[in-house]
Amino acid sequence: MTPAELHNDSIVIDGLVIAKWNRELFEDMRKGGLTAANCTVSVWEGFQGTVNNIVATNALLAESSDLVLPVQTTADIRRAKEEGKTGIIYGFQNAHAFEDQIGYVEVFKRLGVGIVQMCYNTQNLVGTGCYERDGGLSGFGREIVAEMNRVGVMCDLSHVGERTSTEVIEASEKPVCYSHCLPSGLKDHPRNKSDEELKFIADKGGFVGVTMFTPFLRAGVNATIDDYVEAIAYVMNIVGEDAIGIGTDFTQGQDHNFFEWLTHDKGYARRLTRFGEIINPKGIRTIGEFGNLPEALLRGGFSESQVRKIMGENWMRVLKDVWGE
Repeated sequence: MTPAELHNDSIVIDGLVIAKWNRELFEDMRKGGLTAANCTVSVWEGFQGTVNNIVATNALLAESSDLVLPVQTTADIRRAKEEGKTGIIYGFQNAHAFEDQIGYVEVFKRLGVGIVQMCYNTQNLVGTGCYERDGGLSGFGREIVAEMNRVGVMCDLSHVGERTSTEVIEASEKPVCYSHCLPSGLKDHPRNKSDEELKFIADKGGFVGVTMFTPFLRAGVNATIDDYVEAIAYVMNIVGEDAIGIGTDFTQGQDHNFFEWLTHDKGYARRLTRFGEIINPKGIRTIGEFGNLPEALLRGGFSESQVRKIMGENWMRVLKDVWGE
């Protein structure tokens, strides 16, 4: 089987996309052969702002129903594959939209939200992000984790502080994930995860999606698709071939104002970080170039079965564990 045939035959899941929502993006997802993607609908927004985002995105999905379909179950992802469409999973990068209401977890689940990151870089009512002193998972946060387990929403820890992450991993009865991260063993950065953190989440039944966001890759903006494969190999060596997948963190189509909003606490307060130039690795600059990844993985020494697992099979299994269907 050629790399192109392998890509076309595989279930391809991107564990994190925070790109600009429009038909052009959906067309690129089809060009790249994406079966499904976890697409961010909330970062700093509260309950009402997040509902507004979902309403707007629902309308976009309806207008492009020839290209995309909403996902609530893994059966929906399989249907997307059969119909030649991309399944859209709604995800949060911050539990802030739950505000102080545990009942909002189920409300958002019914609106299609399947993955929620507990904190985005800073403190919220649940716990602490990776850019400030980590106070750990709050008592309220434990209740939120339990409710996410109950209704079937996956806990994401990509931008979460180490102590809070450890306590979520220990508190959750369902698998949790780093949907989009890189190893600090290749580049020391507050957003990257240590070998110990990667091993701990995998040992507890969790999952790691590897990002290609170049500010966190060893080669930075000079990175190529082979540098991304190096990072995947590094992580897989720690977590094993069944606990790893893709979470690109594609920001396709976003402008300067978006990154300013993203990199300030609450979207407007203190500056948390500077990304510098935002450019994806050469060879996979856009979502439309996703088809280049299986060939790069095979070239990097991965077997065909490992490529299938990394491209999406592992995500399917862990999502079914969490969602229950």
